[in-house]
Amino acid sequence: MADSRILVDLQRCTGCWTCAMACKVGNRLDDDDWRITVRTLGSGEGIDRPAGEWPDLHESWEPLWHKSCTKCSVDRTSTKGRSNAPYCVYNCPNSALTWGAEVDAKMEELRDRDFRIFQLPAFEGTRDEVIYATK
Repeated sequence: MADSRILVDLQRCTGCWTCAMACKVGNRLDDDDWRITVRTLGSGEGIDRPAGEWPDLHESWEPLWHKSCTKCSVDRTSTKGRSNAPYCVYNCPNSALTWGAEVDAKMEELRDRDFRIFQLPAFEGTRDEVIYATK
């Protein structure tokens, strides 16, 4: 079985939701069907509300892969000239997502730069094999 892990570099994620929208459009999902959502890590008072007070405001984002995510397991490798990476990884405009065989090398690179590597706890109810990296 091919390596289907996804590594998320949280320092590169800007909360743009492109991963979620690429998944939705690429997999032809209904409007209310989301396989990826993006959590805002800020004040906790709503989406995209920063924590802190001016001039010390800060927020970050954390994409969440739901259990319904298939990691685009449909074989798209036969499509000439197209990547076989999941839609979310292929379309990330910030190169925050790494997939498959490249994950180990990217994790090592990030560890060398003092990143913390972790997975979300089981109570989050998210998809297995998604790994996060942050400073």
